[in-house]
Amino acid sequence: MTHGLGQVVAVCVSKKTGEQKKAVESITLIENYGIEGDAHGGSERQVSLLAQESIDTMRAKGLTLQDGDFAENIVTSGVDLLRTQIGTVIEIADTILEVTQIGKKCHQRCAIYHQAGDCVMPTHGIFVRVVQGGTVSPGDEIHIEYP
Repeated sequence: MTHGLGQVVAVCVSKKTGEQKKAVESITLIENYGIEGDAHGGSERQVSLLAQESIDTMRAKGLTLQDGDFAENIVTSGVDLLRTQIGTVIEIADTILEVTQIGKKCHQRCAIYHQAGDCVMPTHGIFVRVVQGGTVSPGDEIHIEYP
């Protein structure tokens, strides 16, 4: 097994489904629920992660993007989220997360897809459940033990 060490770039929430997520100073993760105050808590896809590197590939296509535009909760840097598998454990600060899903099906094409003809969340985003809660903020270290 190899280890990945990275950093949280941004944390984002939305109070209602369908609303764009906005960057905030910190998020509180609740065990077996997700993010306090976020619309998507309680499901198998409690928290979503997307790499800054994936977002940058979309910026290279000429898009102006803000953190949260892909509905991601946590923007990461320096770790290879694409190497994770279902069951992979991710530690951020004092929280423990477990990967439950890789990518997601886009039933409706988002505005980003219509602008660029592509979207990274369906193939590059991952979803996790909260095993151990706590607070996550930009700058926190991320530890992943890759399978």
